[in-house]
Amino acid sequence: MPTPRSPHAPGHRAARLAVVDPATGEAFDEAPDQRPEELDQVIARAQRAWHGWRADPAARAVALRACADAVETADDDLARLLTREQGKPLAESYAEVARTAARLRYFADLAPRTRRLDDGRPMRSEVTWRPVGPVAAIVPWNFPLQLAAAKFAPAFAAGNAVVLKPSPHTPLATRLLGSVLAAVLPEGVLTVVTGREPLGARLAAHPGIRHVTFTGSVPTGRAVAGAASATLARVTLELGGNDAAVLLDDVDVDRIADRLFWAAFRNCGQVCMAVKRVYAPARIHAEVVEALAQRAKSVAVGSGLDPGTRIGPVSNAPQLGRVARVTRQALAAGARAAAGGHRLDGAGFFFAPTILTDVPPDSRVVTGEQFGPVLPVLLYQNLDEAVEAANGTGYGLGGSVWGTDLDRAEAVAKRLECGTAWINHHAELSLAQPFAGVKDSGVGVAGGPWGLYGNLRPFVVHRPPEVEV
Repeated sequence: MPTPRSPHAPGHRAARLAVVDPATGEAFDEAPDQRPEELDQVIARAQRAWHGWRADPAARAVALRACADAVETADDDLARLLTREQGKPLAESYAEVARTAARLRYFADLAPRTRRLDDGRPMRSEVTWRPVGPVAAIVPWNFPLQLAAAKFAPAFAAGNAVVLKPSPHTPLATRLLGSVLAAVLPEGVLTVVTGREPLGARLAAHPGIRHVTFTGSVPTGRAVAGAASATLARVTLELGGNDAAVLLDDVDVDRIADRLFWAAFRNCGQVCMAVKRVYAPARIHAEVVEALAQRAKSVAVGSGLDPGTRIGPVSNAPQLGRVARVTRQALAAGARAAAGGHRLDGAGFFFAPTILTDVPPDSRVVTGEQFGPVLPVLLYQNLDEAVEAANGTGYGLGGSVWGTDLDRAEAVAKRLECGTAWINHHAELSLAQPFAGVKDSGVGVAGGPWGLYGNLRPFVVHRPPEVEV
């Protein structure tokens, strides 16, 4: 790969971030731990780049397609580095890289539409769209590349420059992605900054940033929104999820068990819209628990670089501690582990894929977001009770209903209080669809044309029908 122009802000040599391989628990590389004071220079460069970048939509579309090609060319390096720092199986990392390229290509083909307003007056009113200005994209550690692209691809297509901050747990693949894109994009259109807090807070509050887009936890999202409010910057927040899967009494357990299991355990359960609770009717509850437990006990767990691995480690030590804590609390309160329920011996941040039953409904593993390889299966006596429980948390990202009668399943799905509901599958998204949560799960919309317009503001010109004297 040719040496590209660097997209990174100047690092402070005395401050570095150790990057840990979650499969070993040992540091294997480092990244700059940049100072918040460096953001002034970074954002000034983004503002200068924005003026030229926003002026030529056709050139932007060409550049985004070239970015997609560059990402695909670098897929081996990106995927392997992503697995090394994040832990996910290599096949999932390749899929994430492919999704990153696909999103760039999708937004290259989108453009805002000019609209002529007809309100019955002789005045001609035309609505066009302008980019909002430099965008801050703050990205978590579970899908560093895919979620970065979900933020910068629509921002680029709209004509904005982007300052991208990955999690300090996963800075390396994002820095490499920034270098790959820097070979294609004009200087300053994308800058990657890495570091610990308060770097993200300072970025969100910077007066040169006009849109802050963040994916992460609810408490951090509230802090980001508060920081951005100081400058009245626009915010898009994709926050936590506690998605419920409601199984109907006509469901074929054997047919759905694999899909249901992987809807909960892909990326070691570290997916905002993963299934995090299952509600099963009393008649088939034991069968569901057994089917999921068999898969949890037999699935290959190990280093993501091992071709046979299906579930990797928890991505970092703090998250491993959280997963262990909520599981321990549930077991102490009377839950039973039908599979797993404990850390795995040896090096690395491995937790046994866990299926919990007899879980008290007020347990943190039910009401919160475990974000790891632990799935409670709860018994219900009537469907209204299950729907009420599914809707009974502060989250509202996604949900699903599983059954043989699709009309009935759809009717139940429409009762779920969430942004996206699936029937007989879960956590599958099209690039063209909106993605948004309700309640504590988010503010604003990502995905599809909605994601593009979230990076634009309307501009209206009124013109009389003839020259006025």
